[in-house]
Amino acid sequence: MSTDTDRLAHWLVSGLELDTTIFHVGQYCGPWRASTAGRERASFHLVLRGESWLHLEGQAPILLREREGVFLLRDIPHSLTPDARAGTGCQPRPMLPMNPPVAGACGLACGFFQFRGLLGELFRSAFPDYVVIRSDSAALRAVTPLFDLILSEAERDETTPSPLIERLTELLFFYVIRDVARRDEVAGGLLAVARRSEFAPLLDDLLREPGKPWSVEDMARVACMSRASFCRHFAETSGQPPAQFLLQVRMKIAARRLQGGDSVLRAAEHVGYNSQAAFTRAFKKVIGEQPGAFQRARRVPALHAPG
Repeated sequence: MSTDTDRLAHWLVSGLELDTTIFHVGQYCGPWRASTAGRERASFHLVLRGESWLHLEGQAPILLREREGVFLLRDIPHSLTPDARAGTGCQPRPMLPMNPPVAGACGLACGFFQFRGLLGELFRSAFPDYVVIRSDSAALRAVTPLFDLILSEAERDETTPSPLIERLTELLFFYVIRDVARRDEVAGGLLAVARRSEFAPLLDDLLREPGKPWSVEDMARVACMSRASFCRHFAETSGQPPAQFLLQVRMKIAARRLQGGDSVLRAAEHVGYNSQAAFTRAFKKVIGEQPGAFQRARRVPALHAPG
């Protein structure tokens, strides 16, 4: 899928409506804690110097080294600290300018981003909650110069962050999304369909109304094609028949709702299933687990500071 994914990346760069806002750029010293959670916006944290630990509810801490970072595609509870143990000693502290560098400090660029139009719904429906950027990732090797450029802009002696940081962060995000599309069949298929102008209105309808009793004829009608032509072109674009694509989209959406706290029955109804047994079979076929087990394994407890 490499060639197709590269085409998708070009489309993303030229057509993605992405608004990026820098929240703060600088360095933290001492037992600090930082977070962009609770603002109902997707966000990012880029480590420009030093290292930091990312804490997500229900998961082991994730070490982020220099030239690494995280894109949080949804507003999920999280925090960054200088220690793997998110202890009570780590508290919000003022951020210092990037210069002069302080030994042991962590230099960060943090901010928010949001999508407009169809792609926003697409990302919310099919992409993971967060994506970690690794400096040793062969697929993301090209982003290293972007980190260097962001650091160079962050070190400028200005009272407000350079607007170039926002543009460079957006370019970094494009590389990340391309990597996700390469590794995730459903995400890649969604991007491929969204890229085709004749299928974009259909995808918009599927994501907004996954519970509608969609038939192949209904989908062909929205795409303004005959059934035969629609099936042929859709399969060529997404790599699978329309009905299979719809099934995967529905189960991805159901999985998100289960993670968000919906009951199995409510998630099933949202994606068009009146029978919980039929929904369970379909969910296991696509996701690989029964919905109840999936939800229990991903139910996240509140973060507690160790005593």
